[in-house]
Amino acid sequence: MPINESDIEKIAQLAHLEITREELLVFAPQIAEIVSYVEQLNEVDTSGVEPALGGLTPEGERTHSTREDVVTPSLGQQVALAEAPDPAFGYFRVPKVL
Repeated sequence: MPINESDIEKIAQLAHLEITREELLVFAPQIAEIVSYVEQLNEVDTSGVEPALGGLTPEGERTHSTREDVVTPSLGQQVALAEAPDPAFGYFRVPKVL
């Protein structure tokens, strides 16, 4: 299914984004290329591929991605804040991000 400009307008509306006509003309072909590539990936036969459950070691061996759920003691507030660059009143103080 080809992507057209009305699809891009609908996506922008759903994402609550304002989009200009110029942006629409730029983004429509780019998104169409992305969708086309994903459609190519969907055509690849993966029936013989085993699902990946975790990463691989540098040697290419599987790693175990599960561990026992064991409760361990936390650091505690004083230890956690001991190396903080600017602690304040028992909390990490960080710059405002606006």
